[in-house]
Amino acid sequence: MSEEQKASFPLLGDPFPKMTVTTTHGVLSLPEDATENGKYWVVLFSHPADFTPVCTTEFHAFAVRNDQFQALNTRLIGLSIDQVYSHIKWGEWIEDNLDTEIPFPIIAGTEDVANKLGMVHPGQGSSTVRAVFIIDPQGITRLILYYPKEIGRNMDEIIRVIKALQTADKNNVAMPANWPNNELFGDEVIVPPAKDVKSAKERLANKDKYARCLDWWLCTKKL
Repeated sequence: MSEEQKASFPLLGDPFPKMTVTTTHGVLSLPEDATENGKYWVVLFSHPADFTPVCTTEFHAFAVRNDQFQALNTRLIGLSIDQVYSHIKWGEWIEDNLDTEIPFPIIAGTEDVANKLGMVHPGQGSSTVRAVFIIDPQGITRLILYYPKEIGRNMDEIIRVIKALQTADKNNVAMPANWPNNELFGDEVIVPPAKDVKSAKERLANKDKYARCLDWWLCTKKL
C-alpha cells in the first residue's frame, strides 16, 4: 500500500469513506447502511483490542447510554482489528459479568479499513487507537477524536457534541465552550458574526434583538 493510500483517512467535512465491512450484526456497507441513506447520525468508534480493561469499561459505558444515543437519532458502531468471533465472545463476557448487553454492531477491522480511517498510528503498535468518528445523515464526517490507549473516552462529551452539532445545523448557530453550561452565556448560542460593515453597524444598533451583544462579532440568543 502506498504512502498516499495510507494517508487517505477522512478530514472534517469529507464524505465518510465507502467500505463494506463484516460485523457482529452481519455485513454492512458504510456509510449507507449505518445512516440508512439519510435517516441517522452515526458514532463509529474504534478500540485497541477486545478483552482489555479500558476498552471493556468503554463498551459498557456506550452500551448503558445506548438509549440516549437513540433519542438523538444516532447509531453506535464499534470497531477493532479483532475478528467477529472474538467480538461475539467479548460481548458475551460483558453480558455475563457486567449484566450489560452490547446492542450495537462491532466491525472486524482489516488493515484496509484501519488505514482508510487513520486508526493505526506510528509508535502505537499494530492495534487501533481510540478513535471517534461522528457522521451526519448525509454521510459527512463531522467530528474526529483520537485518544491514546491509556485514556478511556468520556461518553457524555460525545453525547454533548452530537447535541451541539444537531443544534448548530438546525438553527445556523455556533456553540460556546462547555455549552450548554458556558461560564459566560449559560445555554445561549452564538449568532454568526456580521460579514460586512453595514450588517455590523445594524447589529450594534439593534442589540435588543439578542440575549447579549458584547460587540457586533459576539452576540448570543436563546433558543
